[in-house]
Amino acid sequence: MNTTGRTTSAPFRSMPNPHALATRLAVPSRPDRIDDPVVRGLQWARTAVGLVATVWLVMAYPITEGREQFVLGKLEDLFFAGVIMFTTAFLAVTAFVCAARSPLTGVYARRLGGPLLTVGAITLSLGACWFMVACLKGDVISTADIGYHGILVGLLVMVLFLIGGLACFVGLLLGVPLTLLLVVYGVNSSFRVGDVHELLPPLLSPLLVWSLFGLGLLDDPEVAAPPVVLYTFLLGGPLSVTALSVWEIRRLRQRYGVTLRAALGR
Repeated sequence: MNTTGRTTSAPFRSMPNPHALATRLAVPSRPDRIDDPVVRGLQWARTAVGLVATVWLVMAYPITEGREQFVLGKLEDLFFAGVIMFTTAFLAVTAFVCAARSPLTGVYARRLGGPLLTVGAITLSLGACWFMVACLKGDVISTADIGYHGILVGLLVMVLFLIGGLACFVGLLLGVPLTLLLVVYGVNSSFRVGDVHELLPPLLSPLLVWSLFGLGLLDDPEVAAPPVVLYTFLLGGPLSVTALSVWEIRRLRQRYGVTLRAALGR
């Protein structure tokens, strides 16, 4: 009976684990990288506080638009934020690699595989989720697009649509949590740029959050909260991230002897 139980549960154990996969794709993993547990804990605490503050703001004050418009607006903001963050990260990392002297330039260039993998995984997962949702809604193809070609063909088409719909549903059950985890881990690690050098995350994080702050100023308020609350919420992220980054750079210099001059080979 024990053997039968293990055999029955084997397919479930073999299913992809979104958390393990997101960790593998979006968390820095260079073996000789300096991994300070205090810094890592503060980074996750900052991310958790930001998520809790966002949920509290939405729950405490009424939404200025309908729920559907609010969700679509958040998805649109996520897309533009991703573009801004990727562009900022690309320019900053490129400048860092080009400013380094040989042979460090080649060393850093060879370490770019991790950040590129993270960006590619986030882009692919977002695109896959969007495609599966479009398929389930019938925006990609529907039975009306095929038309009537007899009973047998109609039954075959119906079976294929049922199989495809089931596959999309199962794919979303795995893809949605994987995408959310990839975004959270990717943002928390600044797209895994710590694999290139330990100084890049604290140098890059303020650039990313202040870019998002500018994007938030251009958007209309999504909740009917007082201006003091809204601006405190908008400024809280950039100020806290900047303060944490300054402290992290100082800690890397004092505890581990890591400086920007040494990182660039100058």
